[in-house]
Order: sequence, then C-alpha cells, then structure tokens
Amino acid sequence: MPPGEAAEVVLRGFSPAAPVEGDILSVSGTVTNRSGKAFSGAQVDLRVAGEAVGTRSGLAAVAARGEVTAADGARLEPTAPVGRLRPGERADFRLRVPVDDLDLTTPGPYPLTVALVGRDGSPHGRARTFLPWYPSTVRAQPLRTAVLWPLTDVPHMQALTLRVGGVAEPVFRDDALADSFAPGGRLRRLVEEGRGRPVSWLVDPDLIVEAQAMADGYRVARTPDTTDPRESTPGRGGGAAADWLDALRAAVRGREVAALPYADPDIASLAHHGRGESARQLEPDPEGGAVVEDALGVRARRDLAWPVGGALDTSITDLAGRTGRRVLLASGAGLSGEPGERGPTDDGPVALVGGLTALPYDTGLAELLGRVTGEQAVAARQRFLAETLAAVDEAPNASRALVVVPPRDLSRTAADSLAQALADGTEAGWLKPVRLGTALRGPVPGQVGTPAEYPAALRRTELPAARLDEVARVEWQLRSLVRVLSDPEQTIRSVRDAQARSVSAGWRGDRAGNRSYVRGLTGFLTASQESVRLLPKSTVTVVGDTAKIPVTVENALQQPVSGLEVRVTSSRPERVEVTGRGVPAQISRAASHTVRVEVRAHANGPVRLTAQLYASSDGRPWGRPITFTAKVRSVSSGAVTIVVGGLLLILLAVVFQLGRARRRRNR
Repeated sequence: MPPGEAAEVVLRGFSPAAPVEGDILSVSGTVTNRSGKAFSGAQVDLRVAGEAVGTRSGLAAVAARGEVTAADGARLEPTAPVGRLRPGERADFRLRVPVDDLDLTTPGPYPLTVALVGRDGSPHGRARTFLPWYPSTVRAQPLRTAVLWPLTDVPHMQALTLRVGGVAEPVFRDDALADSFAPGGRLRRLVEEGRGRPVSWLVDPDLIVEAQAMADGYRVARTPDTTDPRESTPGRGGGAAADWLDALRAAVRGREVAALPYADPDIASLAHHGRGESARQLEPDPEGGAVVEDALGVRARRDLAWPVGGALDTSITDLAGRTGRRVLLASGAGLSGEPGERGPTDDGPVALVGGLTALPYDTGLAELLGRVTGEQAVAARQRFLAETLAAVDEAPNASRALVVVPPRDLSRTAADSLAQALADGTEAGWLKPVRLGTALRGPVPGQVGTPAEYPAALRRTELPAARLDEVARVEWQLRSLVRVLSDPEQTIRSVRDAQARSVSAGWRGDRAGNRSYVRGLTGFLTASQESVRLLPKSTVTVVGDTAKIPVTVENALQQPVSGLEVRVTSSRPERVEVTGRGVPAQISRAASHTVRVEVRAHANGPVRLTAQLYASSDGRPWGRPITFTAKVRSVSSGAVTIVVGGLLLILLAVVFQLGRARRRRNR
C-alpha cells in the first residue's frame, strides 16, 4: 500500500497475463478501507496508458509514480461499484474489458492502474501493474532466458545421533523441514512449480542428505543447541520427506541439474576470513555432486559456486578455483568485462583468469522475486513479464540473453509467479528458455577486483572470523575423540558434515542461529570427550605387601571405546610403589569397567595416588586425573625391615659424602 493513501488495493487476478487480439481482459482483487472514515459511493475503475513503456528504466519510473494522473490514461467502462465501505472493511471487485477496446498500438508493456475513487472522483487508493502487449505479427528476436531453480534451506541436522550403526537416528535442531516438505510447504511447492518447466535445477546436496535422514527415521532436539541426543523426541516429517524426494526425482528427470558444494558454503566469508590451516579445513567439499546424482538418478554439474550477493573479488575466485568450482554466479559487482554494446539485459558469461567463468544474472529480477509476498503474486508476475518484454523492445533485432537467479529462500508465491511468467512469456513468443550450459557459451574476457573493492554492505553480513576459527578448531576436538572410538567412521562423517553446515550461506542474516548451531557442535564434542572418564574415589585400603587397586572407567557414549590405558602414580614411591606402566581399558557402550592396578607396599600409612587415562595411540593424557588416598596396613616385618634398612643405607651414604667433602676443604 503506497504511503499516504486511505485505501489498499490488491490485485488477485489478471487474466490472460499476456493477452492477444480478441481476448477479454479480467482484473480482480480487493479494496480495503485503511482510514478512519467511511467511504460512500466508492467505485473501482481501470485505466490503461496510451503508450507502451520502451525501456526497463522507464518501468521503474512508472512503478515509483505517485497519485493517478493523465499519464495513466482515461477511465475505462464499466467500473465496479463498491458503495459504502466502513473503516477496516474489505470488498471484492472484478473488471472485464475487451482487449480490442484498449487501443493498444505498439508492442510493449502498458501501465495499467486500478483505483478506488469516491463519489466525487477523488482517488482513495490505487495499484499499478503492467499489461504486456505482443501481437502475433511481431517478429522480434526472442530473449534467451536461463532460469535457475534453487533448492536450498538453512541447515537443520546436527552431528548428534541416537544410537550408532544401522539403527542410528540423527538429531535435528528443529522440525521445520517437516512442514516445508509437506504438501503446501515451501520446498514441496518449489518442486511442484518447477516440474515440467524449462529451468535448470540448483540443488544443495545437504538438503538431499537431510531429506534421506528424515525418511529413514530421525529425532528433534528439545532445544536447538542440545549436546545430548537423548534430549530429543521422534520427528514427524519422515513420510513428507520421502514423498518430497520422490517428487523431486520425477521433476528433475530429463532436466539440467547443478549441484552446489555440500551445505552451500558461504564462499565469500571463507575467502575473506579463513586463516591458514583453518581455511583449508573449511574449504568446500567438491564431491557433493555424487550425493545428488545417486539420490536423484541424474548427471549433475559439479563446477558451480554461488557467492552470497553475487559479488566477486580475487580471493573468492582463488578459493573457487582451488575447490574445482569454475563457474560463479555473479551479480556484476566487482566484475568487469570487455567493453561493447552489452546492456543491463545482456547477461553473457565472462572468462576470468585460471579457467574460471563468471555468469552475471539479472539483479533487478532477483530483487523483485525476493520481495514477493502472497498479496503481490499477480503484480510480481506482471512486472516480470513487463521487464522481459521491455528488454526485447529496447533492441528488437538483437540477440540478447537473460539469466534469472532467484534468492536462495525463494518463496512459494515467488516461485508460482516466476513459473507462470516464464510460461506466459514463452507462449507469447518473446521469451526463449535455454539451459544453463547454453548460457555459458561464448564468454568475453574480463577480470575481478580486489578484496578491498568488495561491497561494504555485503561484508557487514559475513560470518565473522572468530566463528570460522571456532568451527575450524572442531577438527582438533574430533581428532582427539576418534583416538578412543572403536568405530569412528560414523562420528567422523557426522561431525564433518556439521562443520560444513556451520559455514553455510543459509546463515547470512541469522548470526544468532549460526552461533547456536556452532555452540551445539562444539558442545557435543566436549560432552563426548567428557563422557569417557575416571570415576572419582576418595580412599582405598592396601593390606599386605602387594595389592591390586580398583580404578573404574565410565563410558557414557553410545559406542564402545578402546585404545585407552589407566596409569597410576604414587606421591611416595618409597612407601607405595606402582608396578607396571599402564593397564589397558576397553569399555562397552553406556557402561563402566573397572581395571586393577598392581602396587607394592613398603611401609604402613597413607599415600596419595593419582590415576590418569592415556590414549594408547599417542600417549597423550585423556580427560582429568583423579587423586585418592591409599591407606597401607599390615605390611610384613620383612618388608618394614627392608624399607628401614634401605633408609639407613641412604642416610649412611649421605654422611659419608659430607665427610669426604669436609676433608677436601681442610686440605
């Protein structure tokens, strides 16, 4: 609703979207009184401008125009009476007019205005859109249009699993995908709207993995950053996920599919803030394409990267090249190509150094699709048709190219508007859909700018360097944990996948969510390490010359642990001596195991002992030590005699050495 207007006019129907000679144009919608006063004798009228808009910049000027003026055209008959409309009340309207009566002359988009006016003709509110007119006699060069169809979402699956092996159930931080995969949900509607359309599918492999995990059985954490898989409940979206996968397989059959790097990483944040070894640990996985191919039964491109916002610089292209991503979707920011007659609708590829190719896309249409809400579906469809038709009218005899890349979180409404507009423009004849591979042909040489030239607005939303460092340190936690796991492969896979999700582009604009996800990942590894520990004890009694002291190791993990040994040291080895270096410990899952450490007692009385777990593989300590007291009783007289004799020998040796030193000084 434009500011300052008393009524809101919403278009809900516009048919046909691209009329031809002999059609009846039908425009319907609702009007709502947003003022504090009643309208009397109100009616809805329709106006069509007398001239088509010849340029895309002209469309923007019309859309920004304020009140109804003579430039909007004369009022057409018939009008739709509304009568009295009280504050807050809404009324429906429908207007029908023969297209032949509109006096449309030249091809192009014509501004169309629907206005709610009072009895005296003064406007209370209006809505503007565009009527594309492309007679069958026109023979302009159609606009080659490549439309990418993204299937991405914010990450949901964590590193946690309840149980291990074939019965393991992954834990999700929420159950939002259950609704998105279900009939009417966002991701379900994207698949339904894309099926049968001439689009190129752009798929995040991790979304496929999450759907498969849900279909096989999963759980949902009680809190998003939980570290205990037992603090979860069964998920409710398994059936919806399985149906979604089936629908997706059918939709992509015979279509072009491109696989994003696994979990759709924020390549710009990684390029700008990844440091040293940490950066290499977090580089995108180039093998995500195999996941898409195996799950969907298609051949998928594996060379495409999609920087957030489409801006490029040399650090981004360097990272893309190192990871085999040689095609980058680009907004044009930071990109310069060969000068020539290319305009804003000439989205041709640009060849960069290192064998990379940048594919510019139309940022105006991307922004349009990102703003679409339920009430703007009709207006968005008509604006898309108008933009593309105006591009043809700007150079009707030139072969021009358009690349459409919707936002990552493409809404159901925007997908519907885009799919219908693509079909309408193709049927009318001014759009010619092409594949992504076709759009990449014939690049012109170009170059990208330096990181210093990267847009400040995008840089402010990047994942911070401290967060990336925190995610990189997960690798060291993981390496420490797997030293003692009897079957580490599943843990390694789930943690590495969670690392990739931690740097997903889906977190842009949701730093709190990203912080919570990373906290859950690091907390899980910390809790896992602390789940294998020595149980504390205070006192043990040693009776006799030798004894075996019990030390208990607890394993609260869901799989057995091995590769650990218990070592005990004595604070007074002359009183209590520990024999042997260490005792191996193997503990079943969710169990405790007691090992016995042999000691030899030489004298009665208390002695402080310290027990510590060590990893057998590298001899490094594991967890915290425990300290306890050994009370020695009833040491045999022989043992006491030996101890006393030993002490006397030590004392005599000290006296002898002191005497020799004194004699040397006297000389």
